[in-house]
Amino acid sequence: MPRGVILDVDGTLLLSNDAHARAWADAFRDFGYEIDVEALRPLIGMGGDKLMARVTPGLSEEDGVGKQIAERRKEIFSHLYAQGLKPAPGARALVQRMQDDGLRIAIASSAKGEELDLLLDKAGIADLIKTKTTSNEVSESKPAPDIVQVALDKLELPHSDVLMLGDTPYDIESAGKAGIRTIAVRCGGHSEDELKGAIAIFDNPEALLENIDHSPLNESAET
Repeated sequence: MPRGVILDVDGTLLLSNDAHARAWADAFRDFGYEIDVEALRPLIGMGGDKLMARVTPGLSEEDGVGKQIAERRKEIFSHLYAQGLKPAPGARALVQRMQDDGLRIAIASSAKGEELDLLLDKAGIADLIKTKTTSNEVSESKPAPDIVQVALDKLELPHSDVLMLGDTPYDIESAGKAGIRTIAVRCGGHSEDELKGAIAIFDNPEALLENIDHSPLNESAET
């Protein structure tokens, strides 16, 4: 039976992937780059540095125009889009159930520290989460394994005792490289085929909670 769970936030516990894509599109447009929201939407979930490199090769979040775009995106997201965000169905109830079952929980998010606090608040779980890992703490963002590995280290559990809960192929890839199996949810917008590396797939946290006794979170379930 798992003893710990590493949680993604965007698209998994919070319905925020569209908002992130729109904030990126707006920020790119402010600096003269016309990038369609639909081109950005499938990239949400990887680190912002990797997203930028994918759509605007040559720009970097670390300096120059790339840094200005990244800072503008953060500003747009927090002031224009974040206020309307809603938790994924069942997000808080699932986290509370995991805690009640004695599971150790850690967040592994591509967001940076201050933004992660906002996301957790909007997901309605800020008071439940003590252990967090952000892109500030690692040199490589998702889909590299660094963020998941740091979260695993904080849980102080062997990788065989921990599962990941995420919504994108980048979560599955990141966790897999760290030796962690992933339960996926579709509420982030990715298809079942895109999530095929997961050991189980549910519509959203609520669906996982409703079927938790028959999921990989239960020792008697088939995995």
